[in-house]
Amino acid sequence: MIQFDDHLRASLAANLGAHRRRPKPLDGRRHAAVAVVLVDSDPVRHAGAMVGVPDGAAFLLCQRASGMRRHAGQWALPGGRVEAGETALDAGLRELDEELGIRLGPETVIGWLDDYPTRSGYVITPVVLWGGGDPAVRPAQDEVLAVYRVGLEALARAEPRFIAIPESDRPVLQLPLEDHLLHAPTGAILYQLRQVGLLGRAGERVDEFEQPVFAWS
Repeated sequence: MIQFDDHLRASLAANLGAHRRRPKPLDGRRHAAVAVVLVDSDPVRHAGAMVGVPDGAAFLLCQRASGMRRHAGQWALPGGRVEAGETALDAGLRELDEELGIRLGPETVIGWLDDYPTRSGYVITPVVLWGGGDPAVRPAQDEVLAVYRVGLEALARAEPRFIAIPESDRPVLQLPLEDHLLHAPTGAILYQLRQVGLLGRAGERVDEFEQPVFAWS
């Protein structure tokens, strides 16, 4: 069981700090940021309201609202476009507040993961944040259908699948978590959190993994 404590935070910060983050040029693409929010989780309080009902350290995973114009119903991390004058951290914190009602500050940053360029024309910058002891979540109903707390233990155990497709020479990454398959970009970002943050494999990259065709537009 991966427990939520200062030791875990220090270990994650050290592992992420040892990883030389790889930024990507925009090259005409739009810049976006996502927040990987680590929290403590109370399985009694949230029984039946999350994937796997984890006890201990977890991260927050969203299911996008069915009425969204793009990528409706897909699994995602809280985040969105970096607006003019914002940094990636500014955007990640703002989107986290707007989408989940969680207000965190720059002091909660644990580390950063590699940029991931998407088929839909974005470069996503992931920031890893320490959300504290099971914060209250107030999802924005027009953007978020549901929010799940997924245990880091489940992420550590997840064995990725690499699927060949005729449309690309790069393998599609599938990350099994509980009863669901997460694909890039979300699956790739969480897989790098597993490899680098949890397992200490600094320098392991994920930008070569392909997205499924349904996520290309």
